[in-house]
Amino acid sequence: MNDLRVPSPIHDEVTRWFFEDYLHTWIGVGTGTIALGPEFILDYWSVPLHYSADQTNQWLLNAAAVVRFSEQTHIRLRGQGFAATVVPDHEVTVYHNRGAAIEVISSRCRADGSEIERQATHFELARESARWRMICIQSTQTAADSLNTAWLR
Repeated sequence: MNDLRVPSPIHDEVTRWFFEDYLHTWIGVGTGTIALGPEFILDYWSVPLHYSADQTNQWLLNAAAVVRFSEQTHIRLRGQGFAATVVPDHEVTVYHNRGAAIEVISSRCRADGSEIERQATHFELARESARWRMICIQSTQTAADSLNTAWLR
């Protein structure tokens, strides 16, 4: 873990929400161990949502586009035998009680442990009423184990 900040109640809340709720559910839906339809993502991702990666920069402007984008990712990963995600490094930044960011290195793997892909991802979060939602996702393919070496600095 690369997070050297002193944890706060908001830091702990965001960390639990991301890893125990969102990531657990996203992986479970993707592997088929959690039986939810693709619309589950609307509980976590905002509409609109900005998504930027190595080869794309786009606004997902309505719920159908957000659901379709998430579903296409799951379909692509399932087609490659997706079974688990390992997070070798992460960092949580709390801006204030309504804003935070989480950065992770995600290794998406098959059941035999072989890696499908590894990404460094930055999630911008905003608290909406009593829950957190992702409002922007920046992602890049990486071979890094550490966020310190994953980003172009």
